[in-house]
Amino acid sequence: FGGITACQLWRWEQSRRYCGRCGTKTQPSQAERARVCPGCGLIEYPKICPAVIVAISDGDKLLMARGVNSKTGNYALIAGFVEIGESFEQAVHREVMEEVGIKVKNVRYYKSQPWGFSDSIMIGFTAELDGSPALRLQESEIADAKWVPREQVPPSGGSISIGGELIEHFRLGRG
Repeated sequence: FGGITACQLWRWEQSRRYCGRCGTKTQPSQAERARVCPGCGLIEYPKICPAVIVAISDGDKLLMARGVNSKTGNYALIAGFVEIGESFEQAVHREVMEEVGIKVKNVRYYKSQPWGFSDSIMIGFTAELDGSPALRLQESEIADAKWVPREQVPPSGGSISIGGELIEHFRLGRG
């Protein structure tokens, strides 16, 4: 992921060559990873967009969804960006309700992973179904979603992504 992070920083530096407030050419900060405007003093830090991803279980079943823009057609976990004023846990509850129309409980932090492809950091969680397992899809984002029995969850390829790691964690009976 080092190369991806380097590309992320390069894109950020290229997009912050001039101050967004006054238009003066910015300079690298000598004290921290930032761009400083000598004209108005604005300090610009690299953009990092927090996003949550959650493995939702109902006993021995895992909720898996396929996004409408999926290029592979593979099923994955529910995920989405954190909105201003939200905690990560609130974002989990909101994204799950918006995308598949269910409630979750016992939301637990798993781990996080930088994801330089989209200037984000993925914050992983596990959660359990709270109530009815009936799904109501947000058709603008989710093409299909289903509860997959543990023994039918396909291998995810391991720990390249936090989503794959969460799927493997469930598939192997660790969560």
